[in-house]
Amino acid sequence: MKKQNLIKTNSFKGSHLVRGVDFSDHLNYWNFSYSAVMITNTSFYRNKNYHTKDDTIETLDLNKMSAVIEQLYLTIKQIK
Repeated sequence: MKKQNLIKTNSFKGSHLVRGVDFSDHLNYWNFSYSAVMITNTSFYRNKNYHTKDDTIETLDLNKMSAVIEQLYLTIKQIK
């Protein structure tokens, strides 16, 4: 994803000791020994509205979300 250079991207291999690293659907894959990747904006670490009553469409950065989707699409397309 870094090669696409549409948005700033960091890579992190997290431990289950990091709060929230297992809050996503990929945990179910890990539980059955499948490799899984989580793409995140670090949710509640970065967005004070995350999963609150203030978590509305108006508080989202739709342009950035679109860039993430485009960057992810281009990255997956290169994997063969």
